[in-house]
Amino acid sequence: MSILIKPIITEKATANSELRNCYTFSVKTKANKVEIKKAVEAAYGVSVEKVRTINVRPDRSTKFTKTGIQHGKTNAVKKAIVQLAEGEMIDLYSNM
Repeated sequence: MSILIKPIITEKATANSELRNCYTFSVKTKANKVEIKKAVEAAYGVSVEKVRTINVRPDRSTKFTKTGIQHGKTNAVKKAIVQLAEGEMIDLYSNM
C-alpha cells in the first residue's frame, strides 16, 4: 500500500507550491515524516528537504429528523506539506 493517497490541489496549496516550492498531500494516518519523505522521493524522483504533518480531526454533526436525532462524523485525515530542494519541481497536472 502506498503512503501517499492523493495530492491536495486548492488555492492555498497551489500558491504555496508556486511561491515556496511546498506541495501538499493527503497521506495515511499512521505514516510518519520519514516514510512520507521516502514515498515522495520514490514516486516523483525529487529530493525532499522538509516534511510537515497536520492531523485534521473528524467533524461531528447532529441532524434532527422525524425519526429522531441522527449523529454522524467524517473521517480523520492526515496532511503532509513537503518542501522540495531548490530547483526541484513536481508537475501534478501531467498525464502519466
